[in-house]
Amino acid sequence: MTDTRTSIERAVATTPGVHFNELVRDTAYAPGQIQYHVRDLVDAGALAREELFGRTHYYPPEYDAFQRRVLALVRRETTRDVLLACLDDDSNRPGDVADRVGIARSTLEHHVTNLEAAGVLEKERDSRGRVTLALARPQRTADLLETVEPSVSDKLVDRFARLVDDLLAAD
Repeated sequence: MTDTRTSIERAVATTPGVHFNELVRDTAYAPGQIQYHVRDLVDAGALAREELFGRTHYYPPEYDAFQRRVLALVRRETTRDVLLACLDDDSNRPGDVADRVGIARSTLEHHVTNLEAAGVLEKERDSRGRVTLALARPQRTADLLETVEPSVSDKLVDRFARLVDDLLAAD
């Protein structure tokens, strides 16, 4: 295996769920080089590739589908904050979670929709029809949350979205 492929494989192993653009930023290689080598690594079974939520993510091959979905989502700071809020508090009513995270309800709903589609979060209804958010696999999700720190660019995008939410809420 070439040094380039070894370096790319190591980068993915240390940052499972890394998306393509982040892999380009975090390595010293041009996008075309990464495309070429990643394609060969995926074909050889040394890496797993999955398109999730509008981005292409790369993983070591031993990660299962649930781990891949969770890691793809928690690389986004706001989604990570939503999951942390659901882990940390007893009251997981949507309004309470949105307030704790500091986002608009519509933004929360966007993240909840993705988390539901991934099988990470569930909406439960009580006898009066009130919604509560619950993690489908709390311990597995908590373990994966501990391994991920969103990249600087992901944090900036999420913070910009929060700024726009705040500006729209002020109207």
